[in-house]
Amino acid sequence: MKSSNHAVYATAVGDAGALGGLPSDAGASAGGRAEEIALDGARISARLDRLPATRSIWQLVMLLSLGLFFELYDLMFSGYIAPGLVRSGILTATTHGLFGTSGVASFIAALFAGLFIGTAACGFLADRFGRRAIFTWSLLWYTAANVVMAFQDTALGLNLWRFIAGIGIGVEIVTIGTYISELVPKHVRGRASAFSQAVGFCAVPIVAFLSYLLVPHRYFGLDGWRLVVLTGVVGAIVVWWIRRRLPESPRWLAQKGRIEEADAVMKRLEARVEREYGRPLPEPALPEPVRARAAFRDLLMPPYRKRTLMLIIFHVFQTMGYYGFANWIPTLLIRQGITVTTSLMYASVIAIAAPLGPLLGMLIADRFERKTVIICMAAVNVVCGLLFSQARETVLLVSLGVCLVLAGNIISYSYHAYQAELFPTGIRARAVGFVYSWSRLSAMFSAFVIAGCLSRFGVNGVFVFISGAMVVVMVAIGTLGPKTRDVALEDISK
Repeated sequence: MKSSNHAVYATAVGDAGALGGLPSDAGASAGGRAEEIALDGARISARLDRLPATRSIWQLVMLLSLGLFFELYDLMFSGYIAPGLVRSGILTATTHGLFGTSGVASFIAALFAGLFIGTAACGFLADRFGRRAIFTWSLLWYTAANVVMAFQDTALGLNLWRFIAGIGIGVEIVTIGTYISELVPKHVRGRASAFSQAVGFCAVPIVAFLSYLLVPHRYFGLDGWRLVVLTGVVGAIVVWWIRRRLPESPRWLAQKGRIEEADAVMKRLEARVEREYGRPLPEPALPEPVRARAAFRDLLMPPYRKRTLMLIIFHVFQTMGYYGFANWIPTLLIRQGITVTTSLMYASVIAIAAPLGPLLGMLIADRFERKTVIICMAAVNVVCGLLFSQARETVLLVSLGVCLVLAGNIISYSYHAYQAELFPTGIRARAVGFVYSWSRLSAMFSAFVIAGCLSRFGVNGVFVFISGAMVVVMVAIGTLGPKTRDVALEDISK
C-alpha cells in the first residue's frame, strides 16, 4: 500500500534513485559519496522518526525486550544463588585475601570481568556486523556457557564459565540498547526504553522466587542453584527462535551505505504502521545530512569528549550503588540477623518491585529530561540506603528494599536510553560499549570492596559506601549531561 505522502516524499528526495544513495558519476569523489550516504541516512531517519507508535512499533520493542528479560535473568541470579553455592561447598561466604577466588565475591567478579571484555572489546561487533546478527549470536554464546557452568563442581570451573558467559551478556547489553534506540521514533524513545526495562526486570522477581523455591533443596539429584541456571537457558533458546521477526536497524543499514536494504525495511514497516494507523502517514521532515562515518577517536573530540567523561564517571559510581545492593540483598539481610531461607523469601518480595520502576518510568519517560530523572532517583537511593542500614523490623526492611529497587531500576532504564542517544550511529554500539565497560570494571572490583566493608564495618559501612557513590553520580550527570528529550538522534550528534 502506497499513500500520497510516500509520493510527496519520493519527489522531495529525488525519487527512488536518490534513496539508492549512489552518485550518477562513477568517478565521484569519496567525499561526495560520503555526503550522499549521509543525506540518504538522514532521509531514512526522518521517515522513521515521523512514524506513530502503533502496534508494530511496540511489537519490535517487545521482541527485543524478551531478549533483555533472559539477559537480566542471567545477570541477576548471581546474588540469589550465592547461598546455594555456599551450601554446596563450592564457594565460601567470605573472601580469603583481597582477591581470593573461592568466595562469593570471586563469582560476582568473574561475571563482571566477562562483562567488561564483552562491552569494552566486543562492542564494535554490532557496529560492524549489524544489530540483528549480534543480538542473536551473543544470546547463543552466553546460553551455551551457562549450560556448562551449571554442571561445574569447583570454584575455578564455576568462575571460568561465569566469565565466559559474561562476555556474551556484555555484548548483548550493548546491542539491545543500541537496537531499540534506532528502531523507534524519537517521540517514544524514552517510553520504549522504559517498557523494555520493565519487561526485562520481570526476570528479577522470577529468579528471586525460583531461588527461594529451589536453592535450599535438591531435585532430580541436582542442587537447586543448578536448576535456577538451567531454567534461564531454556527460555533464552525460545527467544533465539522468535528473533527471526526482527528487522535489521534501517539506520545502521543506511550508515553502511546499504540504502536499498534500509529503504526495503522502511517500506515494510511503513506499510504495517499505516494499516494500523488508519490514515496516510505524516510527511517526513527533510533534515540536513549528518556525517556518514564516525571514528572511535571522535569520542575524544567535542562534543563527545565531555559526554564520554561524564558517562565514565557515572558508570564507575552508579554500579557501586546499584549492584552493591542488588547482588548482595540476601547476604545483607542475613547480616541483619535473618536466616538463609527467610532472607531469600524477603529478597524475592523486594524483587517484585524490579519491573515496577520502569513501568512507573513510562509515565514520565518522555515528559522529563533523562538526566533530571537520574539525579532525583540517585537522591532517593542515598536516603533509603542509609535508612535500610539502620532498620531491623521486617516491614521497614522490605519497604526500604522496595524503594531502593524502584529507584535503581528507574535509573537503569533512564541511562540505557540516555547513553544510546549521545553518540552517532556509526560508533553508537562501540561508544556505548566503551563507556558501559567502566561499570563492569567497577563492579568487578567493588564486589571485593563491598565484601571488605561488610566484613569490617557491617551493613552500615556498605551503605555509607553506596551513598557516597550515588552523590558522585548526581554531580557528574548534573554538571556534564546534555538534554536529549524529543530530539532526533542525528541532531543530538551534531
